[in-house]
Amino acid sequence: MNCVMIVGNLGQKPDVRQANSGTSVCNFSVATNESVKKGDQWEDYTEWHRVVVFGRVADNCGKYLDKGSKVAVEGKLRTSSWDDKEGNTRKRTEIIADKVEFLSKKENGVGQQQARPEPSADYGNDGIPF
Repeated sequence: MNCVMIVGNLGQKPDVRQANSGTSVCNFSVATNESVKKGDQWEDYTEWHRVVVFGRVADNCGKYLDKGSKVAVEGKLRTSSWDDKEGNTRKRTEIIADKVEFLSKKENGVGQQQARPEPSADYGNDGIPF
């Protein structure tokens, strides 16, 4: 089973773009934090996660989220690879979000909302193009 759930804060404002099909695609990074004991001391450790969201949910993420926003993300891991300009193979692992819950309070009263992707003609339930 490929399932991941994280709760953390956005490191920057989400980037929303339109795919050739017209479907919105939103990318953002989420930082999760944990404390790790090293010897007698506790050290904070931050892990960064790349998140991709599609459709109306992508639009809502772009509209309501900002740098520092707290979110809960549920989805699946997807790893892609490519060759860079120098011919080196690069890999990137992203969370393809099935659900994004907005946990930060907004000044305009928007907060504690859930966003789920909707299937479209060009994308499956997981937001991956056919």
